[in-house]
Amino acid sequence: MAVTAENMQELLARELSPTQLEVIDESGLHAGHVGANGTGFGTHFRVRIASPRFEGKSRVARHRLVYDSLQVFIDNGAHAIAIEIL
Repeated sequence: MAVTAENMQELLARELSPTQLEVIDESGLHAGHVGANGTGFGTHFRVRIASPRFEGKSRVARHRLVYDSLQVFIDNGAHAIAIEIL
């Protein structure tokens, strides 16, 4: 699966049934940084998400749910994922 904001958004929608979701590819802002692949996309992302699955869970547990869902992308080159729980 290609490391794109669209693919991440699709997967998170399936896995976490969010009530709000936005995935932003911020890779272009990190050109030349560690983990940047030189293409300007596919390495640095911001995820803004709200989900009923987060209810009663700690901040760490909420972030773990998101990271676990996105592991396939991390394994394929996503270097940094900033998570904002809404």
